[in-house]
Amino acid sequence: MVHVREMEGADIEAVSTIRVRGWQAAYAGIVPRTYLDAMTVEDDAGRRRQWFSQPHRESRDLVAVGDRGPVGWVCFGPCRGRAPGARPVGEVYALYVSPDLIGRGIGRRLLGEAHTRMRDRGFATSALWVLRDNQRARRFYERAGYLADGSTQDDVYDEITLSELRYRRAL
Repeated sequence: MVHVREMEGADIEAVSTIRVRGWQAAYAGIVPRTYLDAMTVEDDAGRRRQWFSQPHRESRDLVAVGDRGPVGWVCFGPCRGRAPGARPVGEVYALYVSPDLIGRGIGRRLLGEAHTRMRDRGFATSALWVLRDNQRARRFYERAGYLADGSTQDDVYDEITLSELRYRRAL
């Protein structure tokens, strides 16, 4: 059983472990192996400490905590890009669960809590970006009510260009 709470500074190492291991598991066969192998928990934790300490950041972080500590993490806030519509749009920036616990409802709990908090902040819609080839994540978000809206963007990983699709859903 897990509960969801605000992330604290003491969670940074665990969140970085979840994120790096999550990338390495979720993007194997999609993102170049050289890129995934170069990722380290220490580097990610250093960047996360800097980012987490920014006093005026608008994003929020939640962790799912179980018997062994944090086992999932979601980060969300205002939409970073141009989003259609007159009402405010939130964005799920990242959502990762410890790879050995995927499929146990932890991601759904984190996403549901993020939706509630975005709605409470006045957002009418939530957006997120998913790698086109990440079929597992696309199915997860589609089951949560997200639909691809036709917008795409490209990211480059070790000289390989990968496309992302924007998904949206009403809150």
